[in-house]
Amino acid sequence: MKPCLILAVPVLLAACNSGPPVPDWKMNAQSALERSTGAYMGGRDLVEQNEFAHARDDIAATGKVDLVIRAELIRCAARTAALVFDECTGFAALRADATPADIAYADYLAGRARPADAALLPEPQRAVLAAASDSAAATAVKGIADPLSQLVAAGALFKANRATPELIGQAIATSSDQGWRRPLLAWLNVQALRADKAGDADEATRIRRRIALVENQPR
Repeated sequence: MKPCLILAVPVLLAACNSGPPVPDWKMNAQSALERSTGAYMGGRDLVEQNEFAHARDDIAATGKVDLVIRAELIRCAARTAALVFDECTGFAALRADATPADIAYADYLAGRARPADAALLPEPQRAVLAAASDSAAATAVKGIADPLSQLVAAGALFKANRATPELIGQAIATSSDQGWRRPLLAWLNVQALRADKAGDADEATRIRRRIALVENQPR
């Protein structure tokens, strides 16, 4: 993870390495969010829950609702990267205090954003939502440099029923390169189901051997 957690939403903390000394709560929350996201992507649920609770407590102690919302969106984004379709309840509870940009991003993560919302999204995601075709959107995803932002964009397209085979392959490659077990398994299962639907039994069997390899790794 990066020292300043960019992920797929605006940076929680500005100017991590310059300006006046950063208050302890900011550094603690930032570090906990990074550990929480890393644990989630690796499939370590208890660690993720504990670290996120620490981060949220540190932020909530300031009364800064906008930053709590941002933390909840970071958590939602990780789940979209791993193809989780459950509602982001943490954000939903704060939606009344969310900005139009927050709401647009939450809708994007849920796969229901409109192209007109693109200008409200974090910069890496704008071209993805604004793409006129599914293939163009997949190309835009490939052009995102940050691995997590790339997976979030892929997950958002999947939820919007815009995932191409190329997009799925890219998401698998990115998850594999980063060693992120949870999204890797999610995207491999999508690929296996598509092979089944296409009647390619050999390919489906090959993919499921890879799934078994990932699942059998010690936690």
